[in-house]
Amino acid sequence: MRPRRPARVLLLPVLAAAALLSACTPADGAEDSTAPAPTRAVPAPAAPPAPGTLLVADFGADTVTFVDPVRGATGSVRVGTAPYGLALGADGRAWVATAEGVAVVDTRTRTRSALVPYRTATGRPDTGEYRGGGMGIALSPDGSRAFVGVNVPGRNGVLEVVDTARLEVTDTVPVGRRPFDVDVSADGREVYATGHDSFDVTVVDAGSLRPRRIEVAPYGTEGGLGSWLKPHYAAVRPSDGRLLLPFEGERLVVLDPRTGKSTVEPMTADTHQHGVAVAPDGALLVVGTGPIDPEEDAGASLTVRAPDGRERVVPLDGPHESVAVSRDGRTAYVSGGFTRDGHWDGITVVDLASGATRRLPAGERPLGIAVL
Repeated sequence: MRPRRPARVLLLPVLAAAALLSACTPADGAEDSTAPAPTRAVPAPAAPPAPGTLLVADFGADTVTFVDPVRGATGSVRVGTAPYGLALGADGRAWVATAEGVAVVDTRTRTRSALVPYRTATGRPDTGEYRGGGMGIALSPDGSRAFVGVNVPGRNGVLEVVDTARLEVTDTVPVGRRPFDVDVSADGREVYATGHDSFDVTVVDAGSLRPRRIEVAPYGTEGGLGSWLKPHYAAVRPSDGRLLLPFEGERLVVLDPRTGKSTVEPMTADTHQHGVAVAPDGALLVVGTGPIDPEEDAGASLTVRAPDGRERVVPLDGPHESVAVSRDGRTAYVSGGFTRDGHWDGITVVDLASGATRRLPAGERPLGIAVL
């Protein structure tokens, strides 16, 4: 493991260029002013999507886009302003966290069937990295509840609980600041909200909805809101239920959410890391968005980390945000949206055996991604 990296704090006059290559530069009121591109909704076909079709959340528009992994985009559905994360249910419905509420999309008919407004006031629906509204989202194993992390500009966020039958918010739970990611344990007993700007994971008992904060800061919390070295996304390890949180292509925090204890394992990509997924064989896939400091750090990449800790690093062309894995475990799909400038409107398709990549134009600044 490399020596402890000193905290890096955003100094707006000096590091404006670096801000273009990072999705975690927090500053109250510093909304990303990049306006979303005009929505270009593709006429949706009558036939339901084939298995293996991708669904992406178009953060740069107000749509989700269906993507054939060979041919590209096949249709879009308007869902609400600046959709971020999405979760798929066994019933064919997709739950999409937007700035306006949780959109419900019937993936078979390709229509928005509902928009569930948030109970928490988040301000006028807006765009950009710091916009209020839903970020991470996950479903309970039985599909009865959706849990969405809601960003409240200027203060800590909340976890809103949506009853998926009644299509309404039934509860709210205080969590950390800017909840990038939400995950649920395999048994459905706990929900985990990763608070980016508060250096923490909030563990929520799914029955009582009591929250419990665990600090996750392998580099310390120096720099506070201005630090780059904060948690982004987590994955639940299938073998033991521990949370896996990568940092900077250097350190992997393995957190036991029940005890609050963690260990740190070395990583090798040496790049600012965001989205994660677990492949069917237990490999951890981690998206590297690019360097904080180009003189010290490596470029964008996809890390493929085997359960025994061995890593392969696949270079990517430019920043990416999230990753999903094909059902057969052979292919990774990495969304090119990114929350700040430097994004591109498409997906990089990665053959996990060979490391070969190809770029597939699709969507508008796609962030959340899932395989139907």
